[in-house]
Amino acid sequence: MKMVALIGNGGHGKVVKEIVNTRSDMQLAGIFDDRFSSFAVREGLYTGRPDDIHLLRKLVPDVAFAICVGDNGLRKKLAERLELEHGDCTALIHPAAIVSEAAAIGSGTVVMAGAVIQAGANIGTHCIINTGAIAEHDNSIGDYVHLSPRAALAGGVKVREGAHIGIGASVIPQIEIGRWSVIGAGAAVISTIPDGVTAVGVPARVISSIHT
Repeated sequence: MKMVALIGNGGHGKVVKEIVNTRSDMQLAGIFDDRFSSFAVREGLYTGRPDDIHLLRKLVPDVAFAICVGDNGLRKKLAERLELEHGDCTALIHPAAIVSEAAAIGSGTVVMAGAVIQAGANIGTHCIINTGAIAEHDNSIGDYVHLSPRAALAGGVKVREGAHIGIGASVIPQIEIGRWSVIGAGAAVISTIPDGVTAVGVPARVISSIHT
């Protein structure tokens, strides 16, 4: 039985918590969030601030952890700091997700119920593949990417680090989405999207630059 601690206790954290509770091979050990004032046992779980993870390590040395923060940039900062101290996070995949045995899932990535990841897809570290999202064959998904609920990527799509694909957006085959760009909800992407922009509409058009 793998013991798992979660970093983050917001809305996204609630969904990730359900993944752990649904898995028969995992048990939730604790939840760590800035809203907790001190390290303590609350409702049967170890809780505290993210900086208190080392205290849990002393009690449960083999505990794995996952970062449950929806903001891609903040998730990257937390991952870089925490993994330097404690090692790689664990990937969490809901039993109701469909993941090809020929796909690769990076450490710290979470895959929600109803998501589909097809053969040859390569999903990076600390990604969110949200409810009902589709990553078709041979997708290349960079680190810290978020595919929102029902986002659909056709075959051979490349999504670079930190990009966010909005709810219900779709991307035709062989398209590339640039680093830290945002695709609006319901958009239809039919041409390459550069780094650091917001694109919306059908077809998707760049409307602004993002200052990172």
